[in-house]
Amino acid sequence: MTQKHAYLGLDIGTSGVKVTLISADGRLIASGEEPYSISAPQPDHAETDPATWIAGVSAALHPMAEALSDVDVAALGIAGQMHGAVLCDQHGNALAPAILWPDRRAVDELERWRALRPEHLATLANPLAPGMTGPILAWLGTHHPDVVAQASVVLGAKDAVRAAVVDRPATATPVTDRSDASATLLWDVPGERWATEVCTAVGVPTRLLPEVAPSSAIVGETSLLRRIVGDASSAVPVVTGAADTAAAALAVEADGLQVNFGTGAQVILPTGSAARSDAHPSTHLYANTDDAWYAMAALQNGGLALEWAAAVLGLTWNAMINAAAEGPAGGVSFLPFLSGERGGVASPSSHGGWLGLGTTTTRTEMARAAVRGVVFAIRRGIELLGDLASDDGRAVTLTGGGWRAPELCQLAADVLQRPARRVDVRSASATGAAKLAARGVGVDLHPARAAAALVGPRYSPELAGDYERWRERCSAGEL
Repeated sequence: MTQKHAYLGLDIGTSGVKVTLISADGRLIASGEEPYSISAPQPDHAETDPATWIAGVSAALHPMAEALSDVDVAALGIAGQMHGAVLCDQHGNALAPAILWPDRRAVDELERWRALRPEHLATLANPLAPGMTGPILAWLGTHHPDVVAQASVVLGAKDAVRAAVVDRPATATPVTDRSDASATLLWDVPGERWATEVCTAVGVPTRLLPEVAPSSAIVGETSLLRRIVGDASSAVPVVTGAADTAAAALAVEADGLQVNFGTGAQVILPTGSAARSDAHPSTHLYANTDDAWYAMAALQNGGLALEWAAAVLGLTWNAMINAAAEGPAGGVSFLPFLSGERGGVASPSSHGGWLGLGTTTTRTEMARAAVRGVVFAIRRGIELLGDLASDDGRAVTLTGGGWRAPELCQLAADVLQRPARRVDVRSASATGAAKLAARGVGVDLHPARAAAALVGPRYSPELAGDYERWRERCSAGEL
């Protein structure tokens, strides 16, 4: 009996790996995941041993062995967390723990970027953050020059995992793709090349920059599945892969504004232009998996802030959401910036908390203010995108586990004053990676999506006033 083709996608996340196996007709055949933790050997440090990622991949795949043996896996794609840095030798073997995007040890190194000529800074097209690859490399050059001297290349998470699982000849060259390269603060976004002038100015060796290949280009083969399934099946082609946000957007196939709500929140908008003259932007501009880009306002405090508020108030997640639908917030505002922000909506030094509390304030009002505060921050992120995000009549696509409650989707429509629709794609970044794998072997894969009913906006003077009060309190520096 001839086995049917399927496509495998991996997502190397910050706190775990996710895997999806997608049939040629877009159906989810099987999925798996394996959690792992971030190491913090010192304050403001965030690291993972790349071996942990590899072990996580194997652990997530093993329960899928039967499903994998029933199909012919035609190709493998890998997505992964953005930013960070893994110093590797010429074959892609890690020389030190991976430094991750939440890491803040390179704060002082950002001064090198601030000292750049405005025209060079503008080509980077992104706010400065210490967890991006460039500042991390600058810090390593100062504090661990011996490791930098040994290294041949710096890779992102998905590239380091791919290099580890690919059966490659000794001369193989580690690569990345444009979606990850554009998130390093070392990439000329409109010029589509490494910003060598910037690298020289900030003291980052250009010899460490990997070659850049298309996200769906086949860059090797892997025998990884042989070890999982235990048969003599042929090696599987592996494509370059993409950054997790770009891969997820590919899987969702939103045709306009998309708001992803998980631990954080991301407002994502496709754009056909990389033109950006501002040397100090408050929003991101990254390359996608094709030949275009997407603008993004990123919030670090989404579900993170709501879970904290729920724990403080002694409420369940469902009780928090129900409170948001019950009535006004009684003049209370919640600023959700518990871990600071990247700029724009709030600064890295911002803090969170409730404002406007009185002796008659109830727990329900505080819960309602917390839920609203997170959605208000999302609206502010959309506003920061300016004319790019102007209302064009199309529904906002809501993705991520944070939108599972219908009441929250309705609140989003009401706050944004736009129609909204929740679209669910299982493990979207891994599914997007599977779609890239299919592209690599000439197949146009359309993974299944579950779309909820369209939610129309309702206008409420009370809610509109609550948002203006929230904005005023943010602007007044009450953070």
